[in-house]
Amino acid sequence: MHKITMTSNGQTITDSISDDMLLVTYLREVKGLTGTHIGCDTSQCGACVIRVNGQSVKSCTMLAVQADAAELTTIEGVGDKDNLHPMQLAFKQAHGLQCGYCTPGMVISAIDYVEAGGALDDMSIRDGLEGNICRCTGYHNIIKAVQIGAKMMQDAKR
Repeated sequence: MHKITMTSNGQTITDSISDDMLLVTYLREVKGLTGTHIGCDTSQCGACVIRVNGQSVKSCTMLAVQADAAELTTIEGVGDKDNLHPMQLAFKQAHGLQCGYCTPGMVISAIDYVEAGGALDDMSIRDGLEGNICRCTGYHNIIKAVQIGAKMMQDAKR
């Protein structure tokens, strides 16, 4: 067992966990943050993307002990039903989801992409989200959502 302390969605948490527990498992099964999804078990789909110290990370590729002293943001910390993040609102408005399984990871990756100054043409967004797979859509509405979300994020800064 290993004792870890981290900040998750603004709250300091401490737990004793096994050294081999994946971060995605810790978030879902220990902390109940089920918005972080397990999609492929091979780190290819991006359904498990969260932010660790401000950068997008596939939480299925990281041990929970590696997040000791880190600041984590899961989809639950991005916004809530009464106060959606602009990117969440854009995904809703542009119908950038179907089944919704990939959406939490896609939204977090899109926020990270926009905050990093990624170009907003269709091909650049496709390249910027290449680590996230949606099995339901043709990506057209996801790209549109990222473009709308980027504008909304920019407007919110003003």
